[in-house]
Amino acid sequence: MSELKNRIDFVYIFDVQDGNPNGDPDAGNLPRVDAETGMGLVTDVCLKRKVRNYVQVAKQLTDGYDIFIKEKAVLNTLIDAAHEEDSVKKADDKDKANAARDIMCKKYYDIRTFGALMTTGKNAGQVRGPIQMTFARSVDPITALEHSITRMAVATEKEAEKQKGDNRTMGRKATVPYGLYVCHGFISANLAQQTGFSEEDLELFFDALKNMFDVDRSAARGLMSAQRLIAFKHDSVLGNAPANKLFDLVKVEPKDKSAPARSFADYEVTIDKDHLPAGVTIEEII
Repeated sequence: MSELKNRIDFVYIFDVQDGNPNGDPDAGNLPRVDAETGMGLVTDVCLKRKVRNYVQVAKQLTDGYDIFIKEKAVLNTLIDAAHEEDSVKKADDKDKANAARDIMCKKYYDIRTFGALMTTGKNAGQVRGPIQMTFARSVDPITALEHSITRMAVATEKEAEKQKGDNRTMGRKATVPYGLYVCHGFISANLAQQTGFSEEDLELFFDALKNMFDVDRSAARGLMSAQRLIAFKHDSVLGNAPANKLFDLVKVEPKDKSAPARSFADYEVTIDKDHLPAGVTIEEII
């Protein structure tokens, strides 16, 4: 594995058409929205879940690429299993947590990528992940629509008798006609060296951002697509410029502000490469 030696900041742009990219359980599962501006939101937790799902499919939970936060996982059981390893058993009591932490980082991709709190059972310490992501925010205000839908069946015989054979069930479905979302991310080479996150792990992470919507399709989410992934690579561990200054170089603007956008073609993405700070290079991954 190659050690990560460069700080990286990135801009991730994706869109949704006729779907709900991230429902809000506190609002009847309607698309998340900034109440003051009307901008759509997708949480970092939602995006990380899709990365985990992609890695789980791509690597099939092979050694070093298992997933800690996965469906039906019992976390304390996984933490306790690390304490059964010989390296942990042989360690001094004061070093057992660190030894277990190292095992968890090596075994679970999402721990060495996003971090984890592992003090809920036998102590395996706390890991600060080298990759952090912001909420994704839509470029323009979104319109959340609710649609009535019909199912030509009922769940029980009692319901069928009540409806006298007209076995229709009504429901609701929420969608966004179109929304273009922008997420910002940060990759710390310093923390990567502490968790063992490697260049190969980084390549897998970028592969996930490119392809994760294609392995996690759902009728509820409509058509979601990764549109742009722009990485700013610093030539040092600590970095050569503030992340916000780099993000300001990327502009996403509608081509016609008088008409509602309905596709990515309705927007223009520009990068001001002329004002790129010294020691920083750009890679347009998508």
